[in-house]
Amino acid sequence: MWTSAYRDPFALPNHGPRAAGAGRGHRTLAAMRHGSIPGARGRVRPLTLLGDPILHQPCEDVTAFGPELATLVEDLFATMYASQGVGLAANQVGEPLRVFVYDCPDDEDVRHLGHVVNPRLVEADGVVIRGPEGCLSLPGLEAGTERHDHAVVEGFTVTGDPVTVHGTGFFARCLQHEMDHLEGRVYADRVKGWRHRKLMRQVGRASWRRGSVPT
Repeated sequence: MWTSAYRDPFALPNHGPRAAGAGRGHRTLAAMRHGSIPGARGRVRPLTLLGDPILHQPCEDVTAFGPELATLVEDLFATMYASQGVGLAANQVGEPLRVFVYDCPDDEDVRHLGHVVNPRLVEADGVVIRGPEGCLSLPGLEAGTERHDHAVVEGFTVTGDPVTVHGTGFFARCLQHEMDHLEGRVYADRVKGWRHRKLMRQVGRASWRRGSVPT
């Protein structure tokens, strides 16, 4: 299973019952064109990749809830769907702001769709599970990463209304992954020992690698 910022598990071949959803990306893009899901008015932005300094610096709070923020959220959704992701943080498109979007299933295949501005991770508890995790900023790679199986995030909507998001299982992993991005971390920072060394070797060989990569 992949997570966040990250590749859509429904797009992966031979992934148990979810393999039947391999065409979900095409249906999502069609829904965008008809304006039935967020991102219909957004533009697809280039993704920032591991090694870009913006991914390794804490993001700043949003202070202006207006048209520019609404445009950013739309662009995040458009970019996430175009990249077959289930979550995306603003610094992954070059904006160092505390915003992320998601369209992610939980372990019961219940869909969770939304965005959070100025989020705070108020709970991360339950069982710690090591699961394969990937990221659109490290395309094509994955590594076993430990996450809690329950998480709660509080923040605001694009219009400034308070929002609380509860996640379990895969969706809890998504929320924790996105919160890490906003704190200037990527999942590779949580991978230890031989898994980390293996991942860094793969990063070094990746065709997309640019600049220096922290080890």
